[in-house]
Amino acid sequence: MDGTLSQDEINALLEGMDTSGGGDSGDAAPDGGSVMSGEIDESLLSDVEKDAVGEVANISMGSSATTLFSLVNQKVNITTPVVSLCNWDKLMSDYERPCVFVQIKYTIGLDGSNIMILKEHDVMVITDLMMGGDGTNIQDGEIGELQLSAISEAMNQMMGAAATALSSMIDEKVDISPPQATLLAAMDTDPGEIAEFLRGTFVRINFKMQIGDLVDSSIMQLYPVDFAKSLYDTFITSTKEDQLPPPSEPAPAPAMDAAPAMDAAAPPPAMDQSMAQQPMMQQPMMGQPMMGQPMMQPQMMMQPQMMPMQSMNVQPASFQNFSPDGQLIAGGENITLIKDVPLEVTVELGRTHKPISDILDFAPGTIIELDKVAGEPVDVLVNGKYVAKGEVVVIDESFGVRVTEIIK
Repeated sequence: MDGTLSQDEINALLEGMDTSGGGDSGDAAPDGGSVMSGEIDESLLSDVEKDAVGEVANISMGSSATTLFSLVNQKVNITTPVVSLCNWDKLMSDYERPCVFVQIKYTIGLDGSNIMILKEHDVMVITDLMMGGDGTNIQDGEIGELQLSAISEAMNQMMGAAATALSSMIDEKVDISPPQATLLAAMDTDPGEIAEFLRGTFVRINFKMQIGDLVDSSIMQLYPVDFAKSLYDTFITSTKEDQLPPPSEPAPAPAMDAAPAMDAAAPPPAMDQSMAQQPMMQQPMMGQPMMGQPMMQPQMMMQPQMMPMQSMNVQPASFQNFSPDGQLIAGGENITLIKDVPLEVTVELGRTHKPISDILDFAPGTIIELDKVAGEPVDVLVNGKYVAKGEVVVIDESFGVRVTEIIK
Protein backbone atom coordinates (compact mmCIF):
# COMPACT_ATOMS: atom_id res chain seq x y z
CA MET A 1 0.00 0.00 0.00
CA ASP A 2 1.31 3.49 -0.82
CA GLY A 3 -0.75 5.20 1.90
CA THR A 4 -3.23 6.73 -0.56
CA LEU A 5 -6.87 6.38 0.40
CA SER A 6 -9.24 4.85 -2.10
CA GLN A 7 -12.45 6.59 -3.12
CA ASP A 8 -14.49 4.12 -1.06
CA GLU A 9 -12.44 4.94 2.05
CA ILE A 10 -12.86 8.66 1.46
CA ASN A 11 -16.64 8.19 1.13
CA ALA A 12 -16.71 6.15 4.31
CA LEU A 13 -14.81 8.84 6.23
CA LEU A 14 -17.19 11.52 4.98
CA GLU A 15 -20.15 9.49 6.19
CA GLY A 16 -18.59 9.07 9.63
CA MET A 17 -17.76 5.39 9.25
CA ASP A 18 -14.72 3.92 11.01
CA THR A 19 -12.29 2.45 8.48
CA SER A 20 -9.60 1.56 11.02
CA GLY A 21 -9.07 -1.91 12.34
CA GLY A 22 -6.80 -3.42 9.75
CA GLY A 23 -7.63 -3.98 6.13
CA ASP A 24 -9.88 -2.22 3.68
CA SER A 25 -13.50 -1.73 4.67
CA GLY A 26 -14.69 -3.21 1.41
CA ASP A 27 -12.74 -6.51 1.55
CA ALA A 28 -14.96 -9.50 1.06
CA ALA A 29 -15.30 -11.96 3.89
CA PRO A 30 -13.59 -15.32 3.41
CA ASP A 31 -16.91 -17.11 2.89
CA GLY A 32 -18.44 -14.67 0.46
CA GLY A 33 -19.28 -12.23 3.25
CA SER A 34 -21.92 -9.59 3.63
CA VAL A 35 -19.85 -6.62 2.41
CA MET A 36 -21.07 -5.17 -0.88
CA SER A 37 -18.23 -2.81 -1.86
CA GLY A 38 -14.44 -2.69 -1.95
CA GLU A 39 -11.88 -5.13 -3.29
CA ILE A 40 -12.78 -8.70 -4.19
CA ASP A 41 -10.98 -11.64 -2.64
CA GLU A 42 -9.95 -13.63 -5.71
CA SER A 43 -8.78 -16.51 -3.53
CA LEU A 44 -12.38 -17.54 -2.89
CA LEU A 45 -12.37 -19.49 -6.17
CA SER A 46 -9.30 -21.07 -7.77
CA ASP A 47 -8.59 -21.04 -11.51
CA VAL A 48 -9.34 -24.75 -11.71
CA GLU A 49 -12.72 -24.22 -10.06
CA LYS A 50 -13.46 -21.33 -12.44
CA ASP A 51 -12.67 -23.53 -15.44
CA ALA A 52 -14.97 -26.28 -14.16
CA VAL A 53 -17.81 -23.83 -13.48
CA GLY A 54 -17.33 -22.35 -16.93
CA GLU A 55 -17.54 -25.79 -18.53
CA VAL A 56 -20.75 -26.59 -16.67
CA ALA A 57 -22.23 -23.22 -17.66
CA ASN A 58 -21.17 -23.74 -21.28
CA ILE A 59 -22.98 -27.08 -21.50
CA SER A 60 -26.06 -25.66 -19.77
CA MET A 61 -26.30 -22.59 -22.00
CA GLY A 62 -25.80 -24.71 -25.10
CA SER A 63 -29.03 -26.55 -24.28
CA SER A 64 -30.70 -23.26 -23.34
CA ALA A 65 -29.78 -21.72 -26.71
CA THR A 66 -31.46 -24.61 -28.53
CA THR A 67 -34.62 -24.10 -26.49
CA LEU A 68 -34.61 -20.33 -27.07
CA PHE A 69 -34.32 -20.95 -30.81
CA SER A 70 -37.53 -23.00 -30.74
CA LEU A 71 -39.29 -20.19 -28.83
CA VAL A 72 -38.29 -17.22 -30.99
CA ASN A 73 -37.78 -19.00 -34.34
CA GLN A 74 -34.53 -17.09 -34.83
CA LYS A 75 -30.94 -18.28 -34.94
CA VAL A 76 -29.50 -18.08 -31.42
CA ASN A 77 -25.77 -18.03 -30.70
CA ILE A 78 -24.35 -17.94 -27.17
CA THR A 79 -20.55 -17.76 -26.95
CA THR A 80 -18.12 -19.40 -24.54
CA PRO A 81 -18.53 -18.04 -20.97
CA VAL A 82 -16.04 -15.95 -19.02
CA VAL A 83 -16.01 -16.69 -15.26
CA SER A 84 -14.95 -14.13 -12.64
CA LEU A 85 -15.68 -13.05 -9.08
CA CYS A 86 -17.79 -9.96 -8.56
CA ASN A 87 -19.76 -7.94 -6.01
CA TRP A 88 -22.84 -5.74 -6.23
CA ASP A 89 -21.07 -2.41 -6.82
CA LYS A 90 -18.92 -3.82 -9.61
CA LEU A 91 -21.92 -5.51 -11.18
CA MET A 92 -23.92 -2.30 -11.23
CA SER A 93 -21.02 -0.35 -12.71
CA ASP A 94 -20.41 -2.90 -15.48
CA TYR A 95 -24.00 -3.66 -16.60
CA GLU A 96 -26.43 -1.12 -17.96
CA ARG A 97 -29.86 -0.55 -16.46
CA PRO A 98 -32.79 -1.10 -16.64
CA CYS A 99 -32.25 -4.86 -16.67
CA VAL A 100 -34.17 -7.94 -15.63
CA PHE A 101 -33.04 -10.37 -12.91
CA VAL A 102 -34.49 -13.88 -13.26
CA GLN A 103 -33.81 -16.10 -10.24
CA ILE A 104 -33.90 -19.90 -10.61
CA LYS A 105 -33.65 -22.24 -7.62
CA TYR A 106 -32.68 -25.91 -7.83
CA THR A 107 -35.07 -28.23 -6.00
CA ILE A 108 -33.70 -31.68 -6.88
CA GLY A 109 -30.14 -32.87 -7.51
CA LEU A 110 -28.39 -29.57 -6.67
CA ASP A 111 -28.67 -27.32 -3.63
CA GLY A 112 -28.53 -23.66 -4.55
CA SER A 113 -29.77 -21.03 -6.98
CA ASN A 114 -28.56 -18.84 -9.81
CA ILE A 115 -29.66 -15.61 -11.44
CA MET A 116 -29.86 -14.71 -15.11
CA ILE A 117 -29.52 -11.00 -16.02
CA LEU A 118 -30.81 -9.70 -19.34
CA LYS A 119 -30.95 -6.17 -20.70
CA GLU A 120 -34.32 -4.48 -21.05
CA HIS A 121 -34.05 -4.22 -24.85
CA ASP A 122 -33.19 -7.93 -25.16
CA VAL A 123 -36.14 -8.93 -23.00
CA MET A 124 -38.56 -6.88 -25.09
CA VAL A 125 -37.22 -8.38 -28.34
CA ILE A 126 -37.47 -11.95 -26.99
CA THR A 127 -40.99 -11.48 -25.65
CA ASP A 128 -42.15 -9.84 -28.89
CA LEU A 129 -40.84 -12.80 -30.89
CA MET A 130 -42.51 -15.23 -28.48
CA MET A 131 -45.85 -13.46 -29.01
CA GLY A 132 -45.65 -13.83 -32.78
CA GLY A 133 -44.06 -10.47 -33.63
CA ASP A 134 -40.99 -9.80 -35.72
CA GLY A 135 -38.92 -8.47 -32.82
CA THR A 136 -39.22 -4.83 -33.86
CA ASN A 137 -42.49 -4.02 -32.11
CA ILE A 138 -40.82 -2.66 -28.98
CA GLN A 139 -42.82 -0.24 -26.88
CA ASP A 140 -41.28 2.78 -25.23
CA GLY A 141 -41.07 2.79 -21.46
CA GLU A 142 -40.47 0.15 -18.83
CA ILE A 143 -41.19 -3.55 -19.13
CA GLY A 144 -44.65 -4.49 -17.95
CA GLU A 145 -46.07 -7.53 -16.21
CA LEU A 146 -46.76 -9.20 -19.57
CA GLN A 147 -43.11 -9.07 -20.59
CA LEU A 148 -41.94 -10.24 -17.15
CA SER A 149 -44.31 -13.19 -17.31
CA ALA A 150 -43.18 -14.07 -20.85
CA ILE A 151 -39.47 -13.90 -20.04
CA SER A 152 -40.05 -15.99 -16.91
CA GLU A 153 -41.63 -18.68 -19.07
CA ALA A 154 -38.74 -18.47 -21.54
CA MET A 155 -36.21 -18.82 -18.70
CA ASN A 156 -38.24 -21.69 -17.26
CA GLN A 157 -37.93 -23.67 -20.49
CA MET A 158 -34.32 -22.66 -21.07
CA MET A 159 -33.16 -23.57 -17.57
CA GLY A 160 -35.27 -26.71 -17.69
CA ALA A 161 -33.25 -27.79 -20.74
CA ALA A 162 -30.06 -26.82 -18.88
CA ALA A 163 -31.16 -28.94 -15.90
CA THR A 164 -31.65 -31.90 -18.23
CA ALA A 165 -28.11 -31.41 -19.56
CA LEU A 166 -26.77 -31.27 -15.99
CA SER A 167 -28.70 -34.45 -15.16
CA SER A 168 -26.96 -36.38 -17.91
CA MET A 169 -23.61 -34.90 -16.85
CA ILE A 170 -23.78 -35.90 -13.18
CA ASP A 171 -26.01 -38.95 -13.76
CA GLU A 172 -28.60 -37.65 -11.29
CA LYS A 173 -31.99 -36.01 -11.72
CA VAL A 174 -31.90 -32.20 -11.56
CA ASP A 175 -35.03 -30.04 -11.33
CA ILE A 176 -35.77 -26.33 -10.83
CA SER A 177 -38.52 -24.19 -9.33
CA PRO A 178 -40.52 -21.66 -11.41
CA PRO A 179 -38.30 -18.62 -12.15
CA GLN A 180 -38.97 -15.23 -10.54
CA ALA A 181 -38.35 -12.14 -12.70
CA THR A 182 -37.53 -8.71 -11.22
CA LEU A 183 -37.05 -5.45 -13.10
CA LEU A 184 -34.08 -3.45 -11.79
CA ALA A 185 -33.91 0.20 -12.79
CA ALA A 186 -32.25 2.09 -9.88
CA MET A 187 -28.67 1.90 -8.61
CA ASP A 188 -29.66 2.11 -4.95
CA THR A 189 -31.70 -1.11 -5.02
CA ASP A 190 -31.06 -3.36 -2.04
CA PRO A 191 -29.58 -6.56 -3.53
CA GLY A 192 -30.93 -8.56 -0.61
CA GLU A 193 -34.44 -8.01 -1.98
CA ILE A 194 -33.44 -10.02 -5.06
CA ALA A 195 -31.20 -12.68 -3.48
CA GLU A 196 -29.29 -12.74 -0.21
CA PHE A 197 -26.03 -13.95 -1.78
CA LEU A 198 -25.82 -10.71 -3.81
CA ARG A 199 -24.84 -8.84 -0.63
CA GLY A 200 -21.37 -10.43 -0.72
CA THR A 201 -18.95 -11.78 -3.30
CA PHE A 202 -20.45 -14.05 -5.93
CA VAL A 203 -19.49 -15.72 -9.19
CA ARG A 204 -20.29 -13.89 -12.41
CA ILE A 205 -20.41 -15.69 -15.78
CA ASN A 206 -20.52 -13.50 -18.89
CA PHE A 207 -21.99 -14.73 -22.17
CA LYS A 208 -22.34 -12.96 -25.50
CA MET A 209 -25.78 -13.61 -27.01
CA GLN A 210 -26.90 -13.10 -30.61
CA ILE A 211 -30.47 -13.59 -31.81
CA GLY A 212 -30.67 -13.29 -35.58
CA ASP A 213 -30.05 -9.70 -36.63
CA LEU A 214 -32.10 -8.33 -33.73
CA VAL A 215 -29.91 -8.85 -30.66
CA ASP A 216 -26.13 -8.61 -30.28
CA SER A 217 -25.72 -8.20 -26.56
CA SER A 218 -24.47 -9.89 -23.39
CA ILE A 219 -26.17 -11.81 -20.62
CA MET A 220 -24.91 -12.79 -17.18
CA GLN A 221 -25.37 -15.72 -14.85
CA LEU A 222 -24.68 -15.29 -11.13
CA TYR A 223 -23.80 -18.11 -8.71
CA PRO A 224 -23.17 -18.03 -4.97
CA VAL A 225 -19.55 -18.95 -4.24
CA ASP A 226 -20.49 -22.02 -2.19
CA PHE A 227 -22.83 -23.21 -4.95
CA ALA A 228 -20.05 -22.80 -7.53
CA LYS A 229 -17.73 -24.87 -5.34
CA SER A 230 -20.37 -27.60 -4.99
CA LEU A 231 -20.76 -27.60 -8.80
CA TYR A 232 -17.01 -28.06 -9.11
CA ASP A 233 -17.03 -30.96 -6.65
CA THR A 234 -19.97 -32.62 -8.42
CA PHE A 235 -18.42 -32.09 -11.85
CA ILE A 236 -15.01 -33.45 -10.81
CA THR A 237 -16.58 -36.45 -9.06
CA SER A 238 -18.68 -37.39 -12.09
CA THR A 239 -15.70 -36.91 -14.42
CA LYS A 240 -13.48 -39.18 -12.34
CA GLU A 241 -16.17 -41.87 -12.24
CA ASP A 242 -16.48 -41.75 -16.02
CA GLN A 243 -12.72 -42.08 -16.45
CA LEU A 244 -12.29 -45.04 -14.08
CA PRO A 245 -11.54 -48.28 -16.02
CA PRO A 246 -13.91 -51.19 -15.42
CA PRO A 247 -12.68 -53.61 -12.73
CA SER A 248 -10.76 -56.49 -14.30
CA GLU A 249 -11.48 -60.05 -13.21
CA PRO A 250 -8.48 -61.84 -11.66
CA ALA A 251 -6.95 -64.47 -13.92
CA PRO A 252 -7.49 -68.03 -12.66
CA ALA A 253 -4.42 -69.65 -11.16
CA PRO A 254 -3.01 -72.49 -13.32
CA ALA A 255 -3.65 -75.93 -11.91
CA MET A 256 -0.51 -77.88 -10.97
CA ASP A 257 0.18 -81.23 -12.65
CA ALA A 258 -2.99 -81.05 -14.73
CA ALA A 259 -3.40 -81.65 -18.44
CA PRO A 260 -4.51 -78.65 -20.53
CA ALA A 261 -8.30 -78.31 -20.59
CA MET A 262 -10.01 -78.61 -23.98
CA ASP A 263 -13.32 -77.10 -24.97
CA ALA A 264 -15.60 -79.72 -26.46
CA ALA A 265 -17.41 -77.08 -28.52
CA ALA A 266 -14.24 -75.55 -29.98
CA PRO A 267 -12.80 -76.97 -33.23
CA PRO A 268 -9.67 -79.08 -32.86
CA PRO A 269 -6.35 -77.38 -33.56
CA ALA A 270 -5.01 -77.70 -37.07
CA MET A 271 -2.50 -80.52 -37.46
CA ASP A 272 0.76 -80.24 -39.27
CA GLN A 273 0.69 -81.75 -42.76
CA SER A 274 3.46 -84.22 -41.94
CA MET A 275 1.52 -85.34 -38.88
CA ALA A 276 -1.69 -85.71 -40.83
CA GLN A 277 -0.01 -88.09 -43.31
CA GLN A 278 1.13 -90.46 -40.57
CA PRO A 279 -1.08 -93.23 -39.21
CA MET A 280 -3.15 -92.16 -36.27
CA MET A 281 -1.45 -94.53 -33.84
CA GLN A 282 1.99 -93.15 -34.69
CA GLN A 283 1.12 -89.51 -33.95
CA PRO A 284 2.29 -88.21 -30.54
CA MET A 285 -0.57 -87.09 -28.30
CA MET A 286 -0.43 -83.94 -26.17
CA GLY A 287 -0.37 -84.67 -22.49
CA GLN A 288 0.44 -88.37 -23.00
CA PRO A 289 0.29 -90.14 -19.61
CA MET A 290 3.25 -91.80 -18.05
CA MET A 291 3.74 -95.53 -18.03
CA GLY A 292 1.22 -97.27 -15.84
CA GLN A 293 -1.48 -94.58 -16.13
CA PRO A 294 -4.64 -95.15 -18.25
CA MET A 295 -4.58 -93.41 -21.65
CA MET A 296 -7.30 -90.82 -22.36
CA GLN A 297 -9.65 -91.76 -25.20
CA PRO A 298 -9.49 -89.28 -28.12
CA GLN A 299 -13.17 -89.54 -29.05
CA MET A 300 -13.98 -86.05 -27.74
CA MET A 301 -11.15 -84.40 -29.66
CA MET A 302 -11.72 -86.23 -32.93
CA GLN A 303 -15.53 -86.06 -32.88
CA PRO A 304 -15.90 -83.21 -35.43
CA GLN A 305 -13.86 -85.20 -38.00
CA MET A 306 -15.55 -88.57 -37.45
CA MET A 307 -19.22 -87.64 -37.89
CA PRO A 308 -20.92 -90.42 -39.91
CA MET A 309 -22.57 -89.44 -43.20
CA GLN A 310 -26.37 -89.53 -42.86
CA SER A 311 -28.30 -91.28 -45.62
CA MET A 312 -30.66 -88.98 -47.56
CA ASN A 313 -33.46 -89.85 -49.95
CA VAL A 314 -32.82 -87.84 -53.17
CA GLN A 315 -35.37 -87.91 -56.00
CA PRO A 316 -36.29 -85.61 -58.91
CA ALA A 317 -38.98 -82.97 -58.40
CA SER A 318 -42.37 -83.65 -59.97
CA PHE A 319 -44.55 -80.88 -61.44
CA GLN A 320 -48.09 -80.83 -62.68
CA ASN A 321 -48.47 -81.00 -66.45
CA PHE A 322 -49.87 -78.09 -68.45
CA SER A 323 -52.04 -78.21 -71.55
CA PRO A 324 -50.75 -76.60 -74.77
CA ASP A 325 -52.93 -73.54 -74.22
CA GLY A 326 -51.34 -72.87 -70.82
CA GLN A 327 -54.25 -74.16 -68.67
CA LEU A 328 -53.89 -76.75 -65.94
CA ILE A 329 -55.13 -80.17 -66.86
CA ALA A 330 -56.69 -80.67 -63.43
CA GLY A 331 -57.74 -78.32 -60.68
CA GLY A 332 -59.30 -75.66 -62.92
CA GLU A 333 -62.25 -75.39 -60.59
CA ASN A 334 -59.99 -73.66 -58.02
CA ILE A 335 -60.31 -70.38 -59.95
CA THR A 336 -63.45 -69.78 -57.96
CA LEU A 337 -61.30 -69.19 -54.88
CA ILE A 338 -60.04 -65.86 -56.26
CA LYS A 339 -63.13 -64.62 -58.04
CA ASP A 340 -63.88 -62.22 -55.18
CA VAL A 341 -60.45 -60.54 -55.29
CA PRO A 342 -61.07 -56.85 -56.22
CA LEU A 343 -59.18 -55.32 -59.14
CA GLU A 344 -58.89 -51.67 -60.10
CA VAL A 345 -60.31 -50.79 -63.52
CA THR A 346 -59.11 -47.53 -65.09
CA VAL A 347 -60.41 -45.86 -68.25
CA GLU A 348 -57.81 -43.67 -69.92
CA LEU A 349 -59.09 -40.94 -72.20
CA GLY A 350 -55.65 -39.98 -73.45
CA ARG A 351 -52.18 -38.75 -72.55
CA THR A 352 -49.81 -35.90 -73.32
CA HIS A 353 -46.42 -34.56 -72.28
CA LYS A 354 -45.86 -31.05 -70.97
CA PRO A 355 -42.74 -29.22 -69.78
CA ILE A 356 -42.60 -27.94 -66.21
CA SER A 357 -43.10 -24.36 -67.39
CA ASP A 358 -46.49 -25.29 -68.89
CA ILE A 359 -47.49 -27.22 -65.76
CA LEU A 360 -46.74 -24.17 -63.61
CA ASP A 361 -49.02 -22.10 -65.83
CA PHE A 362 -52.04 -24.32 -65.18
CA ALA A 363 -55.10 -22.38 -64.03
CA PRO A 364 -58.87 -22.82 -64.06
CA GLY A 365 -59.90 -22.75 -67.74
CA THR A 366 -56.62 -24.13 -69.11
CA ILE A 367 -57.20 -26.57 -72.01
CA ILE A 368 -54.90 -29.59 -72.31
CA GLU A 369 -54.72 -31.29 -75.70
CA LEU A 370 -54.42 -35.10 -75.55
CA ASP A 371 -52.92 -37.61 -77.98
CA LYS A 372 -56.36 -39.10 -78.80
CA VAL A 373 -58.53 -38.04 -81.73
CA ALA A 374 -62.15 -37.17 -80.97
CA GLY A 375 -64.29 -40.31 -81.25
CA GLU A 376 -61.34 -42.69 -80.94
CA PRO A 377 -61.86 -45.62 -78.51
CA VAL A 378 -60.62 -45.15 -74.97
CA ASP A 379 -58.23 -47.56 -73.23
CA VAL A 380 -59.37 -49.85 -70.42
CA LEU A 381 -56.70 -50.91 -67.92
CA VAL A 382 -57.01 -53.48 -65.12
CA ASN A 383 -54.48 -52.97 -62.32
CA GLY A 384 -52.48 -50.85 -64.76
CA LYS A 385 -52.44 -53.49 -67.54
CA TYR A 386 -53.94 -52.58 -70.93
CA VAL A 387 -56.73 -55.18 -71.56
CA ALA A 388 -59.46 -53.64 -73.73
CA LYS A 389 -60.78 -50.73 -75.78
CA GLY A 390 -64.19 -49.14 -75.49
CA GLU A 391 -66.39 -46.16 -76.17
CA VAL A 392 -67.73 -43.67 -73.67
CA VAL A 393 -71.45 -43.82 -72.93
CA VAL A 394 -73.79 -42.10 -70.51
CA ILE A 395 -75.84 -44.22 -68.11
CA ASP A 396 -78.48 -42.08 -66.41
CA GLU A 397 -76.24 -39.31 -65.01
CA SER A 398 -72.96 -41.22 -64.90
CA PHE A 399 -70.30 -41.97 -67.50
CA GLY A 400 -69.68 -45.53 -68.57
CA VAL A 401 -67.59 -47.48 -71.08
CA ARG A 402 -68.88 -50.02 -73.59
CA VAL A 403 -66.11 -52.56 -74.33
CA THR A 404 -65.60 -52.81 -78.08
CA GLU A 405 -62.36 -54.84 -78.29
CA ILE A 406 -60.38 -57.19 -76.06
CA ILE A 407 -56.62 -56.87 -76.34
CA LYS A 408 -54.90 -60.29 -76.61
